[in-house]
Amino acid sequence: VQLQASGGGLVQAGASRRLSCLASGRAFNSYSVAWFRQGPGKEREFLAAVRYGTSRLYYSDSVKDRFIVFRDNAKSTVYLQMDSLQPEDTAIYYCAAASSLDDDYQTTECYYNFWGQGTQVTVSS
Repeated sequence: VQLQASGGGLVQAGASRRLSCLASGRAFNSYSVAWFRQGPGKEREFLAAVRYGTSRLYYSDSVKDRFIVFRDNAKSTVYLQMDSLQPEDTAIYYCAAASSLDDDYQTTECYYNFWGQGTQVTVSS
């Protein structure tokens, strides 16, 4: 599967932004898809994931009250709705996918073997 992330840009603090991750290839329904980000001088961190099949959702504590992840299998797309953005949310946002990923690994970066190119989100104060 190939992934294309989009929707990044420059926003003001407090604003919302929706990112999209469009997948190409077959059997999208069998892939878990996650969002990660890497801020300036920081390591890449897990944000949210939506499991294949059940669409169970997973969130990091740092964003669970502000971000929502959801998928539209008919469009082969996973979205990340981000609200109340703050300057510390400035980062490159990546989507990643893994086929038939076990529940225990949904939040673990190393199990995701397909990655999009990233989309920059910059939040100004």
